[in-house]
Amino acid sequence: MSEGVAGHLRQRFDRQRVVFWSDPDGEYSDALDSLALTDVAIVRVENNEYGVKNRLLHQETDAKVLVYRVGPTPDGTANWLLDLELAYGVFTADRTSLIKNDLGLTAAGIDDMLRAHEKFFRAAKRTQALKALLELDDTPDRLRAKMTAVLLGQQQHSLLELTRALLVENAARGTVKLKAIVDQQLDEFYWAGVAQIYGYTSTEPTIDDFVLWMFQQAINDFRSDSPGGLRNIQLDFNNLRFDRRSEDALAVLAGRVAADTNYADTIENTDFRDLVGNDLFEEADQRIISDLAREVVARTVTAREVAEVVRRRRSSIWVDDYRKLYTAIESGSELLGELSTLALTISSFDDGLDRYRRQWYRVDQLYRQFVYAARTAEHSKPLEELRDEVEKFYTNKFLFGLGNAWQPHVDTADKWQSAVLRPQTAFYAEHVEPISKGGRNKAVVIISDALRYEVADELGTRIRQEDRFDAKLDAMLGVLPSYTQLGMAALLPHSTIGHSDDGDPVLVDGKRTDGSANRTKILRTVDGKAIQAEDVFALSRDELRDLYSQHQVLYIYHNRIDATGDKAGTERQVFEAAEATLRELVDLVKRLTNANATNILITADHGFLFQDTALADAFYLSTQPQGDDIVTTNRRYVLGRGMKQDNAFRTFEPAQLGLDSDLEVQIPKSIHRLRLPGAGSRFVHGGASLQEIVVPVLTINKKRRSDTRLVHIEVLPDSDKITTGQLVVKLFQSEPVSEKVQPRTVRAGLYVGETLISNQPELTFDQESDDKRDRYQNANMLLSQDANAFNNRGVEFRLEERIPNTNQWRTYQKALYTLRRSFASDFDF
Repeated sequence: MSEGVAGHLRQRFDRQRVVFWSDPDGEYSDALDSLALTDVAIVRVENNEYGVKNRLLHQETDAKVLVYRVGPTPDGTANWLLDLELAYGVFTADRTSLIKNDLGLTAAGIDDMLRAHEKFFRAAKRTQALKALLELDDTPDRLRAKMTAVLLGQQQHSLLELTRALLVENAARGTVKLKAIVDQQLDEFYWAGVAQIYGYTSTEPTIDDFVLWMFQQAINDFRSDSPGGLRNIQLDFNNLRFDRRSEDALAVLAGRVAADTNYADTIENTDFRDLVGNDLFEEADQRIISDLAREVVARTVTAREVAEVVRRRRSSIWVDDYRKLYTAIESGSELLGELSTLALTISSFDDGLDRYRRQWYRVDQLYRQFVYAARTAEHSKPLEELRDEVEKFYTNKFLFGLGNAWQPHVDTADKWQSAVLRPQTAFYAEHVEPISKGGRNKAVVIISDALRYEVADELGTRIRQEDRFDAKLDAMLGVLPSYTQLGMAALLPHSTIGHSDDGDPVLVDGKRTDGSANRTKILRTVDGKAIQAEDVFALSRDELRDLYSQHQVLYIYHNRIDATGDKAGTERQVFEAAEATLRELVDLVKRLTNANATNILITADHGFLFQDTALADAFYLSTQPQGDDIVTTNRRYVLGRGMKQDNAFRTFEPAQLGLDSDLEVQIPKSIHRLRLPGAGSRFVHGGASLQEIVVPVLTINKKRRSDTRLVHIEVLPDSDKITTGQLVVKLFQSEPVSEKVQPRTVRAGLYVGETLISNQPELTFDQESDDKRDRYQNANMLLSQDANAFNNRGVEFRLEERIPNTNQWRTYQKALYTLRRSFASDFDF
């Protein structure tokens, strides 16, 4: 007697006192007495039906009794125990019956289904997993679906979820789950469901063939000879592609299909504009990028058109692999557009400074963003022609053009001062002292070496995008020469500033300014301290709070851009260093505000000139500086005594520059360099170009209340009825996206109660345009076949947004419709 049979009998006796057991073949007769059934009397039926009945009803009315019958059970009234058997049920010990009893299923056809898949139930673990999914009214097909789900290691048993699991496995080149289905003879059931629900049929179906068929239907927009014939696969295909559980797998499968079908060849002659809405295969992005870059070079597409293409492609499932290429093209297009209309005319020294800080810095910023994206993109070959064009126009029209337009005003400047920009030497007195004077408030100053004005502008944007943060950008006229030691000294509290006899170190009020120790000595006079940024990053939150509380003024020195650019081996990575600087400074600001800092200033010692291509001879001076005592020669400046006048240089007396020393300063004119051995020449500073001497001051405050929010979206229904298999819902982004009004991503769906009856497209609203016409989008809703069951019912259109840091969604907006479809409307799909 198997323990399994005994266990089933015990379960029966837990529910009732009498169990009738029918054993037609007497298979268990010899082992009957060995049953380990406590307090159960065993009665055999041997032509004693009347006695058995009397015993059960009159003699042993409270006892537990097992009534065991061998052979066939008489039919109808010939069976004297029929009434009791109907009351208590009849136990049979054949495998199918045991399984059926164990599962508690009663639907028609269950016996045949269990008999066909008896092998599945030989594993107790599988059976237990299945029991957790069962419902009493499960049909044979639903039971097969749940058995398949168990084999796939999941609870969901819809065709969509079974297919998702098999496609994810196939994408990883796995076959274990599929083989398990085949081994349990459930593959025929699965493929029958795929044929009936999705429309895929094959005499020898395989996952690979199904994948190819599915993508081919998508290429053809799921057109079908029968109305709505491919609607289910269309809806589920979109779900598979955009659901986080399967999106990576579908991307892998798409790559295989594209290779197998030579998809790239099929779009070889397609205009990129016709591909903007196509994200089935990444070959579409490759074609768009190649053609878009080519048309930017040819000036056959406007910067506005490029920006719109890039915005739309941000929703492509492939965008992560091509984001930098799109960014490079957009930046390059805008830069070339700016340069095409740029008039580099300067009426005065102050006019040049003012126009650079308000307008022209943007060209340098676009160039940096272009070069950074192009250099760090994984596949930058499509940008080669555009890179050449950008380099040519940026270098010749902007760097040379601006340098030459600015130089006459440098030549005629009797003193290095401006009416529109305050001097860098007044930084402490005008920016720090008003905060810290009298001990009422503390000030934190972050000095990032070579933080050019345009980089600081982007930093301000990133900080303002953070909740509760505000940042205001101003500019100063940097010291000349525009190099580290002098610029750093100018930012300290002082009355006088000048070079030492050998040029460096620079002295303020007669004190050395090189290194944190010397700077701390100077800052002690205002209850201050100097510290390196890496040391701040190493502090815990409590340690940083202690440091902040102990000083009235804190100077933090950060050095990544200059440290990278000043070395020949790394100077081409200076824009990567600028990107890292942006991230690090945002992080540093957050750390400081978490340590209770409320008044934070970010500034720099100087800016810089940079171009990514190797410099031609025209960038170098053909002459060398001459003087009685030259103490320092740099690519962009010279310090010495008795310097000889030369038209290639602008020579300043120290008093003209506000320096308390006897060293004269010579600056190569425009953007020229001195040809020197050693360090690189692409990245330079020390001269008088606008890029070098317009120094940023970024003032940062943290507010008490939240000030960022997601952009608002309005639902604008054209009707309140759904009469066809498709519904287009107009949506409107009510305002432009900005630093404080951030993009919003939603998914749309049609629901009856909580039953989804449509696709669920995701839409991102990130339009920055002030033109309302640019801020409309359509949600294209496709009704599923399930919708047919809800005709003449109310339907809710919902926009849902993901709850942050979860996979859950909440309703954001909704609109009500009534589903009223006639039979004929099915033919519109």
